[in-house]
Amino acid sequence: RKQATGYSTSSSDEEFESKPSLTHKAKRALRKRRKLEKETKQLIKQEELKRLHKAQAVQRQLEELEERQRALEIFGVELERELRGEADSGTKDENQMLHEWFELVMEKNKLMRYESELLIIAQELELEDHQSRLEQKLREKMAIDDSLKDEMDLNEEDEI
Repeated sequence: RKQATGYSTSSSDEEFESKPSLTHKAKRALRKRRKLEKETKQLIKQEELKRLHKAQAVQRQLEELEERQRALEIFGVELERELRGEADSGTKDENQMLHEWFELVMEKNKLMRYESELLIIAQELELEDHQSRLEQKLREKMAIDDSLKDEMDLNEEDEI
């Protein structure tokens, strides 16, 4: 009897010891998962800040570009008046004015190309931001157990 009781006690002790180790493993896995989620959220925030700073820089460049285009437009109007003889050209000859006018047109075209590039960059930033939000939404949806989701949730997850 003592042997049988001792055997069963040691067996139940092993079971008791294995349960805490399982919960310890589960706690460790949970901590690891939370740490990973926290790191992911930090990376997402850093990416959002980078996009925000880049978007602000693009916006500033677009505003500066708009000012330069306005200044060129004003100068171009004056130059065209001089070429037509509507304004006093002073000591400038026609060849010099035509040369200035062509340089002005080339500069304006260059600014327009630059503006197009900036607008494309801005659009890329918007798309990256939209993609990031969709990825976050998908992560949130996938974190929920499938058994708790209804058909609408599953369809929305598939759509994302």
